[in-house]
Amino acid sequence: MIDYLKRMIERYPALEPVSGEARGAYEILYGCYRQEGKLLVCGNGGSASDAEHIVGELMKGFYRQRSLSREEKEIFGELGDNLQEALPAISLTGHPALSTAFMNDVDPEMVFAQQVYGYGRKGDVLMALTTSGNSRNVLNAARVARAKGMKVVGLTGRDGGSLKELCDVCIIVPGQATADIQEYHLPVYHTICAMLEESFFEEV
Repeated sequence: MIDYLKRMIERYPALEPVSGEARGAYEILYGCYRQEGKLLVCGNGGSASDAEHIVGELMKGFYRQRSLSREEKEIFGELGDNLQEALPAISLTGHPALSTAFMNDVDPEMVFAQQVYGYGRKGDVLMALTTSGNSRNVLNAARVARAKGMKVVGLTGRDGGSLKELCDVCIIVPGQATADIQEYHLPVYHTICAMLEESFFEEV
């Protein structure tokens, strides 16, 4: 078994102070997936790209191929050869028709919150990315998630902003500049995704 947290710290020593929070985020997501829940992810700008990236690592093979079981391959026939096991995750940064309609017709600061309301269920998790910790549309999503009985994991920087008060676990990476914070977010969420993959899928 690979110790992905140790590997993260060896490659990025500045992240050692947040290794406990990274493990906490993994444990929340592990519990969610064990109960057949799902992850919702949101962020703006570069953090929107990170949200999509996270979904990509969870919904298909990352380090592992995640082949279907023999029983599932029988169900899907030849299609099963090109399907992979997935950990359900949805990025709230896509869906341009929904997002632009809601921003135009209702309230731009509620665009992620509306999707959390629509997709989210008790036991699901919201991963909220904002380098400042103060993006209003992300904060509103976190507030709706908490009201629905969801857990909230934050990825932020600086002093954590207002987001840290809304999170079950808030990973506040070092840095003040947006680009520096985002550079540290990537190894953190890669590590969490790798740990989840190892927990749920056997090596082939």
